[in-house]
Amino acid sequence: MAADITKYIEQLNQLDISNMYTSDFFLTWEKSDDEIAAVFAVADALRELRENNISTKIFDSGLGISLFRDNSTRTRFSFASACNLLGLEVQDLDEGKSQIAHGETVRETANMISFMADIIGIRDDMYIGKGNAYMHQVTEAVREGYKDGVLDHIPTLVNLQCDIDHPTQAMADLLHVIHEFGGVENLKGKKVAMSWAYSPSYGKPLSVPQGVIGLFTRLGMDVVLAHPEGYDVMSDVEEVARKNAEKSGGSFTKTNSMEEAFKDADIVYPKSWAPFAAMEKRTELYGNGDMDGVAALEKELLAQNAEHKDWACTEEMMKLTKDGKALYLHCLPADISGVSCEEGEVDGSVFDRYRAPLYKEASFKPYIIAAMIFLSKQKNPQKTLQDLVDAAKPRKVE
Repeated sequence: MAADITKYIEQLNQLDISNMYTSDFFLTWEKSDDEIAAVFAVADALRELRENNISTKIFDSGLGISLFRDNSTRTRFSFASACNLLGLEVQDLDEGKSQIAHGETVRETANMISFMADIIGIRDDMYIGKGNAYMHQVTEAVREGYKDGVLDHIPTLVNLQCDIDHPTQAMADLLHVIHEFGGVENLKGKKVAMSWAYSPSYGKPLSVPQGVIGLFTRLGMDVVLAHPEGYDVMSDVEEVARKNAEKSGGSFTKTNSMEEAFKDADIVYPKSWAPFAAMEKRTELYGNGDMDGVAALEKELLAQNAEHKDWACTEEMMKLTKDGKALYLHCLPADISGVSCEEGEVDGSVFDRYRAPLYKEASFKPYIIAAMIFLSKQKNPQKTLQDLVDAAKPRKVE
C-alpha cells in the first residue's frame, strides 16, 4: 500500500501546484492542467488510504459549512463525507432559519459563519448570472474579514454547483472514466457524446453539460455536444471547450442529431437541461417577482420538451456506439423510462445494465471534494500524504 501512495506523491512532485494553497475552487477551466492532475492524484491517494483503513484526518477540529440553494443528495452527502474524511464537522447553513431571512448582508453572513470554518461549500445553480457571482461575493467577504483582523484564517470556498460549472461532478465523472479506460494516456481520441435527453420536467441547470465539455476537452478527447435546436448552452463555455480541444489535440463539435453524436462513441452522457435563453428569461421573471410569467414559461418549456421525446438513450441508440458498449455516464438521478417516469432520458434496461458503474462513478465525488480541500489547506501535500502513511493510524479498530 505504501508503494501505491508513493506513486501519487511522485506524481505530485512533477506538478506545479504552488498556487493551490489557500486558493478557492470555482471553475475547472480556471485551474491549470497540473492543478487538475493534482486533484485526481490526491483523490486516488485518499481513497487508497481509507480503503486500507488508514486515517486521513488532517484537522483536529473545525467546520465545513454547506449552503445548498437547490435540492441535493449525492453532492450534499459527498461534501459531508469529504469534510468528515479530513476531520471536519459539517454545519448546514439553512437560510430560512438564519438572519439572512431578515436582511443580513452577504458580507456579514460570510464572516459570522467563518470564525472556525475551514471550508465553505455552496450549491447555487438555478439562476443565470447569480450563482457563481454569489460565491465570489462570499469569498471576497471572508478575505476582507481576514485582512481586517476579524478572521484569523481564510476559509476555502468549493463550488458544489453553480450556474456555470459543476466542477466536483465533472471531475468525479472524469476520474471514473480515467479508471475505466486504464489511465489518462488512454483517453486521447476517445469520442464523448454529451447529449441532451428528454425529461418530463423543466428547468434543469446547464452546469453539468457545461462542466463536461469544459473539462473533457482538456485530455485530447473528441467531445460532441448534441441537442435539439434551441437548447443551447452558454456560448462562453463552448469557447472554453473549443480552446481546450485545440490545445490538447482533441476536438469539440456540435450537432442537432443524437444519432450522429452516439455513432461510434466511446462514452455517452445523455442528460436533460433547459435552454440557456429560457434560463435567462426564468432568472429575469423570478427577479421581477412575476410568478405568472414563470408558470407560463414552465408550460411553454414542457411543451417544447415533449416535441423531442425521441431524444432518449434507448437500446437502439446504444447499439450505435463503439461496439455497442459505450460507457454510459450520468450525474444521477436519471429520468428512467418506465421506472421514475413514463418516458425519460434513458431506457430502464440500459440504466439497469450500467447501474453498478454509475454508482462507482458517483463514489468518486467525496474524494474529489476532499482532494480540493486537502490541496487548498496543505503547503506541502506530498509530505502530508507521506506523514499519513508513516503514522498508519487505523481509521477504525478491527
